[in-house]
Amino acid sequence: MGSDSKSEILRRAILTEYRSVRQFAVHMHIPYSTLVTALERGVDGMAHSTVVRICQELKLNPVDFSRLDEGEGLSQQIVTRHVMDRYERFNKTGRRRILELMDEYAQIPAYTCTEEEAAESRGA
Repeated sequence: MGSDSKSEILRRAILTEYRSVRQFAVHMHIPYSTLVTALERGVDGMAHSTVVRICQELKLNPVDFSRLDEGEGLSQQIVTRHVMDRYERFNKTGRRRILELMDEYAQIPAYTCTEEEAAESRGA
């Protein structure tokens, strides 16, 4: 996330999409004072459900406040990022073995899904 706090990221995202923080608060049906307090003191004290709603509206990942890719569901992006974070911990030999294991498991019907299920999980 770098040196930017979650509040700074939210403020920038809000002002990129809306004319003002007040306009965003009205749009989201969040009390203006609540939003301003969160932006000034940090979002950690804000209700989780409110943070998630704000992040969904601004297309931000509610875990690390990074931008979400268009057209891909939030849960799919979180899973993808989690898998890639784990994969990147392996060296070249470990990565090759992980890919081999994935290929082996993809051949076992108990571990695979149909084309329709795969498309549905991708949000297609």
